[in-house]
Amino acid sequence: MAGSFQQKVLLFNSCSGRLENTGGTDPGPASEIFWYLTYNLPRRSLAVTTVKKQLIDLSHTIEHGLITYKGLPAPVICDFLSREQSKQHYAPGTEFQIGKIEMVANTGTYLDSPFHRYPDGRDLSQLELTSLADLDGVVVRAKGEGERAIDATALDGIDVRGKAVLVQTGWDSHWKTDQYFESHPFLTKDAAQLLADEGAALVGIDSYNIDDTADLSRPVHSILLGAGIPVVEHMCNLGQLPVNGFKFFAVPVKVKGMGTFPLRAFGIVGE
Repeated sequence: MAGSFQQKVLLFNSCSGRLENTGGTDPGPASEIFWYLTYNLPRRSLAVTTVKKQLIDLSHTIEHGLITYKGLPAPVICDFLSREQSKQHYAPGTEFQIGKIEMVANTGTYLDSPFHRYPDGRDLSQLELTSLADLDGVVVRAKGEGERAIDATALDGIDVRGKAVLVQTGWDSHWKTDQYFESHPFLTKDAAQLLADEGAALVGIDSYNIDDTADLSRPVHSILLGAGIPVVEHMCNLGQLPVNGFKFFAVPVKVKGMGTFPLRAFGIVGE
């Protein structure tokens, strides 16, 4: 037909060194760097677009003496076997360090499983990887001057079903200061109920607690964990993520009989 435009999209994978025919569809996030070669068949022309993957670190660094939550002890990080001590066990010039850490589970950026709140809830070892990794993500921009309570209206028009919903308050800017522990932003009960009712897969926040710590019933933890939705607290760098169009990963150690543990949360964004 006159004026028709046909194109064929080829993908060059820099890892395999091969061209792959995508059939004109977007192959999705790249594992390294991809070159999209769009071939206009009638015109015999070739357009090249480079797509680079970005990994965004969303976790704070855990270090000796770090206070994450007021009233809980800081981690103690030391040698179990020092490099000097190890020399007697190995050949000359060969040495190792075996570290030791003593800490409460609620340290750094961490994930709460249902067992954290409910004795019959799933513990860390029982969480499916599909509930923690390769999740479609969405960021809720809830950064406001003097506004602490984030209610359901902040979620208006946002599709949360099956997604990792990450609430950006900007409170991570106070990390490692006394201000971090006081007057932090939090979600309200109605926001938590909406997230549960609409089928969010996971909920995270870059604040001191997802609940108002003055409310001892902890309604947000209770609703979300009661619905089987993991919670990630003390996140950071959420402003580096787009509102949507990224993948989210938050996988803790697989420990039986524990409901909370630190993790290395990150997002994958394709330019």
